[in-house]
Amino acid sequence: MSIDSLNWKILKCLQNGARQSNAEIGRQVGISSPAVSERIKKMEDAGIIQGYHAFVSPFEAGYQLKAIITLRAFMGMLKPFLEKVKTYDEVLNCYRITGNENIVMEVVLKNQKHLESFIDQLIVYGETKTQIVLSHVIKYNEVRPIK
Repeated sequence: MSIDSLNWKILKCLQNGARQSNAEIGRQVGISSPAVSERIKKMEDAGIIQGYHAFVSPFEAGYQLKAIITLRAFMGMLKPFLEKVKTYDEVLNCYRITGNENIVMEVVLKNQKHLESFIDQLIVYGETKTQIVLSHVIKYNEVRPIK
């Protein structure tokens, strides 16, 4: 399915506030509510829209640290790690990457002690590097049309 300019306008509306009604989106993009609903359904069916989410503040939920942790897996430990990482509550996002490291994780932690114990769990799988996140520069940026 190709994404025409009207679908991009609908996607922009949804990415800026997915709780908007189809009528409100229709007013913003210049089509009827049923037309918005039909276009959204087609984009969902095509896998363009993959879901709707609530973004929870880790700080307000009790976490004091957010970190980026990279892992360079030991020989034979990448596959076991790829299964184990799915069980860690601390991991918000995990990416398999190219380069010297194999994995990049975005994690939330209660405090420095929690960070230390989490790293202790990781080092059996490989060498880690940790960076503490100070602030967001870009957060939940919208996907835009390719130019």
